[in-house]
Amino acid sequence: MVHATSTAQPFLDGLAFPEALRDALARRMPGPGPAIKICGLSTPDSLGAALDAGADLVGFVFFAKSPRHVSLTEAHALAALAGTRAVKVALSVDADDDMLDAIVAHASPDMLQLHGRETPERVSVIRARFGLPVMKAIGVSGAADLAGAHAYLHAADRLLFDAKPPADATLPGGNGLAFDWALLHGLAWPAPYMLSGGLDAQNVVEAAARTGAAAVDVSSGVESAPGHKDPARISTFIRTLRNAASSGALSGIETLGSEARTV
Repeated sequence: MVHATSTAQPFLDGLAFPEALRDALARRMPGPGPAIKICGLSTPDSLGAALDAGADLVGFVFFAKSPRHVSLTEAHALAALAGTRAVKVALSVDADDDMLDAIVAHASPDMLQLHGRETPERVSVIRARFGLPVMKAIGVSGAADLAGAHAYLHAADRLLFDAKPPADATLPGGNGLAFDWALLHGLAWPAPYMLSGGLDAQNVVEAAARTGAAAVDVSSGVESAPGHKDPARISTFIRTLRNAASSGALSGIETLGSEARTV
């Protein structure tokens, strides 16, 4: 593994990727604005739509309760289709080592996304075991959740801030819920982070502008039904954010203050 060269996208810079992916990232011309991850892809058609539209990261879900769950066999085929056209992210929820071994062997991910209740110690163990960049999802409903996220700064390579699911939810993410973006506005965070939770083509520009997130993640916001990705919605989501970034709209939205702050 080697560190990625500059990609013009802070979220991806400095992460330890395989050499073939590093070279592909260095050659490609990334779209303007935040890096874009389309998550919960489960079919060749939906993956193809994301790749053709210019997604920077593509996510595969390994969680049986999710309508977006893919089998190891399906993941192997999807990973081969993706190749080095985008960063392949494997999402798991409190998976044990045996399950993670199988995911890495079949899907050959470039990054692991941990979306359960993994402790900082567990995240560190996984990162050391597989030698892959690790992104830890943090459920957010208030400022205390952001304060607690500091415990993961030295364990994970990146953090993903998602809406904290309701107490009775069966899924840790992909619920189509947003949290108060003002919690992130002006936040002086030590590393680039990804924003998730309730994003769609109608609100992603405002979300990116208000938070300053280096990357955004969408799943249910580009679906026609739970687990069924809509190619047109995928394309619209990516095009909307890219166009806004190109036109300067991401810096043109009035925000809730300009001072940097810490939690």
